Amino acid sequence: MGLGFPELFIIAAVLFVPVAGLLLLGVMLLFAGKRAKRFGYASTREYLRAAPRTDAEKRDAVDMALKGLALCVLGLVFPPFVLAGLVPLFYGGRKMAYASMGLGLVDDARLPRA
Repeated sequence: MGLGFPELFIIAAVLFVPVAGLLLLGVMLLFAGKRAKRFGYASTREYLRAAPRTDAEKRDAVDMALKGLALCVLGLVFPPFVLAGLVPLFYGGRKMAYASMGLGLVDDARLPRA
């Protein structure tokens, strides 16, 4: 007895979608690392934590947040994409919030921790 289309679809979805989601997340973090180097940050983590200082960084933050939002919406169809979309949505939204508050002039990495 062979497998029918519904079974093959479910097996493919269970195997392909999580792998595709993790691969997509890895690619996005790789591109974030390249952007970090382009903007002069020492590491990707430092870039993601810093408030945007220039208009180019603000545009990049909006772009990152919108890509994350698009992946989260795509997650309505393929649930693992929600997890991949939350990372750029969080960091892009955080940078946009910093920029809207005018915090781009102060680097939060240099502030003392309470």
